[in-house]
Amino acid sequence: MDATDLGLRRVVVPTGVGPIVVRAGRASGSPVATVLLHGAAGSWRTWQQLIAASDRMRLPLSDIVAIDLPGWGETPGPVPDPAELAVAIAAVARALGYPRWRLVGHSLGGVIALDVAARFPRETVAVGVVSPSGAGARAVTRRPVAGGLRLPWLAGMVWAMRILQALGPVARPLLRTLRRAGALHALARPLFRHPDGVDRSVTDALADEIRPSAFLAAAKASRTHDDGVWRRIVCPVRSVRGEHDVFVAARDAREWARLMSDYDDRVLADSGHFAHVEQPEPTLRALREVWSAHRAPARAGQVARTRSRGGRRFRDDARS
Repeated sequence: MDATDLGLRRVVVPTGVGPIVVRAGRASGSPVATVLLHGAAGSWRTWQQLIAASDRMRLPLSDIVAIDLPGWGETPGPVPDPAELAVAIAAVARALGYPRWRLVGHSLGGVIALDVAARFPRETVAVGVVSPSGAGARAVTRRPVAGGLRLPWLAGMVWAMRILQALGPVARPLLRTLRRAGALHALARPLFRHPDGVDRSVTDALADEIRPSAFLAAAKASRTHDDGVWRRIVCPVRSVRGEHDVFVAARDAREWARLMSDYDDRVLADSGHFAHVEQPEPTLRALREVWSAHRAPARAGQVARTRSRGGRRFRDDARS
C-alpha cells in the first residue's frame, strides 16, 4: 500500500522551520483539513491502516494532510521548538488551501496536535489523540531511572536511543543488521497487544524510523513543556488509548480532563500503544466526533460542556 493507493500525493511545503513533506489529497471541497501527525519513530505511513479502514467502513477520511514531522520520514531535521512547529503545521494546512483544520495525533503527535489547537483555537474545529504522551512520559525523559518505575518500556527505549546515539556512524549499519535478522520486529513487540497479528511491513517501517538524534531532541524539548497552554483549547478533544499501552500513564487522562473543558477519554480493551494500527475501525468509531466536526470555531473564552468520563473501555466489536 502506498500514497497513490490511498488517493494521496507527495507535496513539499516550505515553512519557517524548513521544508515539510506531506501526503495530501482526497479533497471534498470542505475548508477543513484532516491533519494527521505521527509519533516519534514514525512517519505519515503510521496512518495507512486507519485511512484504509475508513474506506472499508464507507466513511472515507477526506481532505487529508498527513505530515512527516521534522526529523522523521522524508522531512529533514532538526527537530524544532514546539511553538515553532505548531506555527509550521498551521502554515502547511493554509498553504494547501485549508483555513481550518481538525488535528489527529499519535503519541508525540498528540501533544503537537494539542499545541496547534492551543495556539490556533479559532481555526481548530476538533482534536483527536491516540495514546498521547503525557506527564508520565515526560517524567521518564527527565529521570529515566525514577520515571522508569512507572513506564519501564519507555525508559528502556530512552536508554536504547542514548546508546545508539553514542555509537554514532556505527548505529545505522547495526540497525540494518538487526532488521535483517528480525530482531527489530521482536523488539517492537511491547508496542502491540497482539504483535504476531501486526503486518511485518508495519514493524519494518518503525525500524526505518529509529532515529536516535531526532527522538532524543524531541524528548529534551518535552521536558519543559507547559501543558497549561492547553487551557486555551476551545474545541472538542477526543482521546483513545490501548488498555495495554506501555508508554502512557493511566493518570495522564485525569490531568488532561482538568485542563480541557471538552475532553473525552476512551480505552480500547485489546490494544497497545498503536491502537490505530491494531484496531483501526474501533479507533475510528471512538474518534467519530472528530471526523464529523464541521461547526464554526468557538470564540476565545467560550467554555464547552465537559465530557471527560474517566476512561471508558471498548472491545473490538464496540459500537460506539
